[in-house]
Amino acid sequence: MDVKIKKGKIEEEAAEAIVLSHFEGEKSLPEETAAADRALGGQIRGLIASGEFTGKPNQLLMLHLRGEIPAKRVLLVGLGKKKEVSPEKIRQAMGSASRRVRDAGIKSFSTPLHGRGQNKISTSESAQAIVEGCLLGLYQFTAYRTEKRDEIKTVEQITLLDRPEGKIAEVAGGSRCGQILAEAVNFVRDLCNHPSNVVTPSRLAEEARTIAKEFGLTCRVIEKDEAESLGMGAFLGVARGSLEPPKFIILEYTGGKKKEPPVVIVGKSITFDSGGISIKPAEKMEQMKTDMSGGATVLGTMKALAQLQLPVSVIGILPATENMPSGTAVKPGDVVRAMSGKTIEVINTDAEGRMILADALAYAARYKPSALVDLATLTGACVVALGTHATGVMGTSPKLIDRLKAAGEHCGERLWELPLWDEYQEQIKSDVADMKNVGGRGGGAITAAAFLQKFTGDIPWAHLDIAGTSWNDEARPYTPKGATGVGVRLLIQWLTEMGRGRA
Repeated sequence: MDVKIKKGKIEEEAAEAIVLSHFEGEKSLPEETAAADRALGGQIRGLIASGEFTGKPNQLLMLHLRGEIPAKRVLLVGLGKKKEVSPEKIRQAMGSASRRVRDAGIKSFSTPLHGRGQNKISTSESAQAIVEGCLLGLYQFTAYRTEKRDEIKTVEQITLLDRPEGKIAEVAGGSRCGQILAEAVNFVRDLCNHPSNVVTPSRLAEEARTIAKEFGLTCRVIEKDEAESLGMGAFLGVARGSLEPPKFIILEYTGGKKKEPPVVIVGKSITFDSGGISIKPAEKMEQMKTDMSGGATVLGTMKALAQLQLPVSVIGILPATENMPSGTAVKPGDVVRAMSGKTIEVINTDAEGRMILADALAYAARYKPSALVDLATLTGACVVALGTHATGVMGTSPKLIDRLKAAGEHCGERLWELPLWDEYQEQIKSDVADMKNVGGRGGGAITAAAFLQKFTGDIPWAHLDIAGTSWNDEARPYTPKGATGVGVRLLIQWLTEMGRGRA
């Protein structure tokens, strides 16, 4: 996508379409919208006065012009109530607007900065939100469509237009950040939308090596033999049922001070989850290609992190394997020994994510990190508890959780904390081993986190259960159906605040 920045007056912009906004219930129009309305002889005010356009969030109305101004069309988009406008409201509005432009067959459009100056929204924040909303909203996964490809509509160029006296450097900075983040999220969406015969553990390792080479990161891939020598019995136990070789992937970005401890982010990377011997129902099993969403998010985050050159050091870990049933697969009742030395009784082979994360978290502890965060499509129980609008968060550090929640509110990827009280540990006690890998139906998302906690030691740790937020069955303003790429913008926002000394 070509994103251009320039100065000029929106009412003088020669474009296929211009996007203008309005706040719900306001009599006065935003500055750029008012300027265009004057040039249009009051057409926009007339639509508002008639009630045809009210400015409600994400409301859209297209005007076809007859030469009144150089633009061929005007698309009005609602930002909702003025006192409630935020970067997230702008992202949603521009996601909706950009899709409407594309659906009309328009290849390019121009837009002024929306919401700037309201509720302390800066020029760069507005520009970032606009670009994020547009690029995220315009995402399409068409890799496997062979018929009627010429009918696939795309937008090729977006122009951010700032007024002549505007600060173009701030617009450009915000736009660049928004483009980097949106492209990283769309990279994650692609990985998750590809089928599991394409995105295998080996493919994830290749993607990690490519990112490392392109952006100057360090990449290491631990193969099966080395994993065995390290005692990764939990990770390899899950891998035993598959013919695909497991890959334990490590990416390192060094942007912080030399002696400063790094942050470690770990992503569950099950490239297909059949459930193993405890096999899943056939219905919707095809979506289990996205059980590597956490790992894909780690890759996308490392990619964006390196491009933005944030002043923090971060290590990303992806324990990658399939979970398949076979004559060599782990069986219910088996006992495996994790890298930490702890023994685990496998009650349900479909509780495999926590198994691979156990060894990944234990390995992460070697770096003595200042913070440890894992992301995983871990439990259906979290979906039952929170639905698809919030990611579950649990952990051992209230400060870390609060910082992540604040980052989520800012970027529109909200978190909701579930308790992780000691009492939940009772549910995962085993009669034959140190622990069992499930704790019964009650509090399933929490007992999964309680299991993970046993491998984090005294490191400040937070667990993000993205089972409900990593996939959309219905399109939303800037998130189409399918993989969402959740977590990248959240982690980058948190790491950005950390780089500024605020997290």
